[in-house]
Amino acid sequence: MFQIIGVVVVFAMVFGGFTLAGGHFEVIIHSAPYEMMMIMGAAIGAFLIGNSGKTVMKTLKDFGKLISGPKWKAKDYTDLLTLLYTLTKTMKTKGVIALEQHIENPHDSAIFQEYPKILKDHFATDFICDTLRMMTMNLEDPHQVEDAMEKQLEKHHHEAAEPAHALQNMADALPALGIVAAVLGIIKTMGAITEPPEYLGRMIGSALVGTFLGVFLAYGFVGPMSVRLKAVYDEEAIFYKIIQNVLVSHLHGNAAQISVEIGRGSIPSAAQPSFMELEEAINNVQAAA
Repeated sequence: MFQIIGVVVVFAMVFGGFTLAGGHFEVIIHSAPYEMMMIMGAAIGAFLIGNSGKTVMKTLKDFGKLISGPKWKAKDYTDLLTLLYTLTKTMKTKGVIALEQHIENPHDSAIFQEYPKILKDHFATDFICDTLRMMTMNLEDPHQVEDAMEKQLEKHHHEAAEPAHALQNMADALPALGIVAAVLGIIKTMGAITEPPEYLGRMIGSALVGTFLGVFLAYGFVGPMSVRLKAVYDEEAIFYKIIQNVLVSHLHGNAAQISVEIGRGSIPSAAQPSFMELEEAINNVQAAA
């Protein structure tokens, strides 16, 4: 919602100010389609040249995140903590054998099936199961496990955030591409140097529309879009960081309740359940079991 309001504000303030200052839109309206063709066409072409097909497709797919925000909501964080509580509690009270059936085939696990959104996220499911599997293979040094998990998180976050970097590169290029369009307009103007001043003035004005559009698109739209996507990716990464915090805490010998409480402290404030809310969710899981 705020993103849509922001777009309206940008257009209203820029073009409203231009109108109030006595500007006329004739030159802009006439030139904009051709200038946009050159600037955005070149920007999209450069975007395709500079990025892999996977990054291009992920960028298109993730445009919805600009408005919807991170995919993990408040309920998902509570579900994650109750899932981790159940798994670590099972490992501590029933042993490795009882846990193996759940981490070897999570899609057939009665525990994981209670949390379909988490189960659908391949990285979250694999991250949990692979780490618990390491623990069952007697890799019980918390520091080694934490280091291995940190490397996985860094790799995943780097790959997930590629669309934000790609958009930022496009934003950085747009002002220069606007200058390219403006230079082409000046070249066209110089070819008509014998024309009257009024005609040359309109041609120079058309050329400058390219510079305006390049800067306007870069700092008014594409740059902020990149910043917004990066913020979304950073918040989504916290979800996986909580998995690391809880499982490492479990390796340090803490009770399952203490481990998930440590994880709860890392949840973004807007989505963080209270101590009582988490305790109630855990009690409901225990009652259902």
